[in-house]
Amino acid sequence: MNGTMAACSHRITLGPLVAAIDQGTSSTRFLVFNSKTAELLSHHQVEIKQSFPKEGWVEEDPKEILQSVCMDRTCEKLTQLNVDISNIKAIGVTNQRETTVVWDKETGEPLYNAIVWLDLRTQSTVERLINETPGKNKNHLKHKTGLPISTYFSAVKLRWLMDNVDEVREAIVSHRAMFGTVDSWLIWCLTGGKSGGVHCTDVTNASRTMLFNIHTLDWDPELCTYFGIPMEILPRVRSSSEIYGLMKICSNRKSGALSGIPISGCLGDQSAALVGQMCFQDGQAKNTYGTGCFLLRNTGAKPVMSDHGLLTTVAYKLGRDKPACYALEGSVAICGAVVRWLQDNLGIIGSSEELEKLAASVGTSYGCYFVPAFSGLYAPYWEPSARGIICGLTQFTNKSHVAFAALEAVCFQTREILDAMNQDSGIPLTQLQVDGGMTSNRLLMQLQADILCIPVVKPSMPETTALGAAMAAGAAEGVSVWSLSPEDLSEVTSEKFEPQINPDESEFRYARWKKAVQKSMNWEMTEPVSNGNGETSIFSSIPLGLYIMGSMLMLVGAKYLAGPD
Repeated sequence: MNGTMAACSHRITLGPLVAAIDQGTSSTRFLVFNSKTAELLSHHQVEIKQSFPKEGWVEEDPKEILQSVCMDRTCEKLTQLNVDISNIKAIGVTNQRETTVVWDKETGEPLYNAIVWLDLRTQSTVERLINETPGKNKNHLKHKTGLPISTYFSAVKLRWLMDNVDEVREAIVSHRAMFGTVDSWLIWCLTGGKSGGVHCTDVTNASRTMLFNIHTLDWDPELCTYFGIPMEILPRVRSSSEIYGLMKICSNRKSGALSGIPISGCLGDQSAALVGQMCFQDGQAKNTYGTGCFLLRNTGAKPVMSDHGLLTTVAYKLGRDKPACYALEGSVAICGAVVRWLQDNLGIIGSSEELEKLAASVGTSYGCYFVPAFSGLYAPYWEPSARGIICGLTQFTNKSHVAFAALEAVCFQTREILDAMNQDSGIPLTQLQVDGGMTSNRLLMQLQADILCIPVVKPSMPETTALGAAMAAGAAEGVSVWSLSPEDLSEVTSEKFEPQINPDESEFRYARWKKAVQKSMNWEMTEPVSNGNGETSIFSSIPLGLYIMGSMLMLVGAKYLAGPD
């Protein structure tokens, strides 16, 4: 999509504009919408570099994340369209959730890289915590948090930083440390940083930390004590739609005209997509296909606890005096990330577009199944010991079949969480609303409809995550340029994909997938072995450890049998 969608005829009649920062796992975008029509006028995107310093570790540079908020380029594009950027009345923020940042409030410098939500370094910590609970119950904290104890959430990442990074530990002792998810880091920096920046988060991001009580809507002292987290380093929890602070930008930048504009919307990316899809009614749901895959179903004003491996999370709270709404969520760790893996690690495709062509060239996986459990399995299993497998291979299998199996894997994982959600709610979904970068893959959307056996509905404007943040910002008290009343919401045009295969065939393929999932489990030891330096040994993987030990013994035996040189 190009970054300029406003036609000349619209320039004269533009209403108030609202901008959104959409900070995702792999890129950051700055987008501007017309608050009266929800039309996307301009945007610019910057890719984010991920680093993998050790197996299972995923990090990003917080300063690079901040610099990737590309306001200048978007403002340039608006100026080329003769759009007055001073007409931007508010800015919303939406972000990758759970990713953890700690910084020094006096210097403004990050004290370590951001630990990304996918990161697995805390697996041994998580397993120790679970083993210490009554009955070794991973849902021990769920009555307060709505979450299982997992590497996925921020509390254990923060605990790791406190235990392993001297700079973090020293900053906490000297009362200089600030913790936040990416939204907190961006808002603090953009509202002044060390010169009076606002340290806050919203209820949706806070609800992904394992430190937040989803019933009281505040940090929970008992949870903080459980993880050993000092409450003074936590951001203030606010609603998803209110003025947090004003932008402070150097006047010599092209985006300097944005200085003084309120930042007034904040939602974790999946909650923002729920708002952007206008799923405001109990029972409405959406599925976002990004780096991971996230299915959220609005459950209204009361949190619903899942019996089938789903998360209970805060969906949104659109105003200080408005009630919180909750959602059931099914989270899949690897979705779009499998495309990057096929491209960067295996080199069998050159781009995401090439994946669709490759898969379409065969139209079947030919019995090949791909379980991309690179970071273990999330919902509904919550099995960190799982690892990725490709099975059902024959001499006939080629890269096109593997490409098709990768797309099917995304669809099968969605089917698993949709089944769990239908069981928890008792009311099956009759269609699925979708969004996210991978929805541009038409083959994937058709496969999804076939595997779910229900229609898949894709909006014609795919930037629903950013739209949700913009809606929250524009609707905030003191801004009030975007009405969220049902009668005022813009009608959304969409495309519908209907199931095209026999349900029996769909069930057969799904059953084979479930069999493959079982093969992927219990691949790693439950307790990784440390080498004494806080690092996990290669022998923490039983298969790898046995292989290496066996190889060493064979080499020694061969040397012995060979005799002297």
